[in-house]
Amino acid sequence: MNSLKGKARALMVIAPVLALAQAALAQDGGTGSADRAEQLARELLIVDTHIDVPYRLHRTWQDVSKPTADGDFDHPRAQAGGLDAAFMSIYIPAAIDAEGGAAALADKLIDSVERIARNAPDKFALATCADDLMAIKATGRVALPLGMENGGPIGGDFANLRHFHERGIRYVTLAHSRSNHISDSSYDSFKRWQGLSPFGKRLVAEMNGLGTMIDVSHLSDQAFWQVIELSRAPVIASHSSLRHFTPGFERNMSDEMVAALGRNGGVIQISFGSVFLTPTAIAYSAGQRKAAMGFAFNRQLNEGDARVAEFMAQYRSANPYPYATLDDALNHFDRAVALAGIEAVGVGSDYDGVGDSLPVGLKDASTYPNLIQGLLGRGYSEQDIAKILGGNVMRAWRAVEALAESNGNPPQCSAAAAPAA
Repeated sequence: MNSLKGKARALMVIAPVLALAQAALAQDGGTGSADRAEQLARELLIVDTHIDVPYRLHRTWQDVSKPTADGDFDHPRAQAGGLDAAFMSIYIPAAIDAEGGAAALADKLIDSVERIARNAPDKFALATCADDLMAIKATGRVALPLGMENGGPIGGDFANLRHFHERGIRYVTLAHSRSNHISDSSYDSFKRWQGLSPFGKRLVAEMNGLGTMIDVSHLSDQAFWQVIELSRAPVIASHSSLRHFTPGFERNMSDEMVAALGRNGGVIQISFGSVFLTPTAIAYSAGQRKAAMGFAFNRQLNEGDARVAEFMAQYRSANPYPYATLDDALNHFDRAVALAGIEAVGVGSDYDGVGDSLPVGLKDASTYPNLIQGLLGRGYSEQDIAKILGGNVMRAWRAVEALAESNGNPPQCSAAAAPAA
């Protein structure tokens, strides 16, 4: 991770990003204006490490190369927001994992991303290495790298890890809403492994050697600390925010964890869902859930019954949702930078993954300029904004690639990064 080759590769990726920022700075003094933010969104590399399009389309297929009425992401909105690289989340629900269908669903969701790129080669391109992102940006298309949310499809077999790496998976969130065969989950009160399982500990080394980034979002605190101790490469939190602002919410990261992630060379990618940002949103969701459970219990209804969904909608109509604001999100960026340094913070919106809970000003993939304007208004330099928008996660990805290359596994880049015909 600290080899001269690794440092050289990191400089190779960060230099173009900073050069864009420096060129932009020369044109404008950084006033924080909306126009300047829009310009920077077009010029700088924007990488969002967690967008749940594949599972959204698994439920209802839509052509995201065109405007869509539903969801938070489509090509027109990505283009309006300046989004260059959208990590497509290959999300595996814990229930599917428990039923034994994790690997099949993962392959199906990857197929769907390939279909998106195949059907609109002038708008999207698959990306499988860090080099691909700048190359695809140069063609004016949106890059679609892949991350797997829930390591269930690995199924305790390193051959499956290699299979999904061959299919383009470049990070794996080790667990999701329940503890699995790899790791305990922050959401699961039963901490089966007290951190990582024996297989999970071996998996860390295997992922380091292969060049798959380790994602610590969703993990229990114990599992996080074990990953930090074991990993020889930087790790990422693909979509997490800060527990300081949401006391008691283990899904977010403590101050100590954020600082340790920075020392590891990793990056926390700030998530936008209101429950990640404010205790008010968390309390609202808990109250709505409790009311719905009472409604279902009194009527002896299953949780999936349409009448429960109707009750939830009526509850929300009578009790408006307390959306977070852009300022709430910026508070998380500020504190993460203060704790871990400017090199350790990025963007992992969780678009299409958190439903109608996104903050005012950050409602969909068209709104990255609002984030940029907010960062400018809080005194961030354009060079630092370039790091947050994409430079930091690219550096971490490069370091992971460099370590894997030293183990005989060089980056496998996508032919799709070449200009579209």
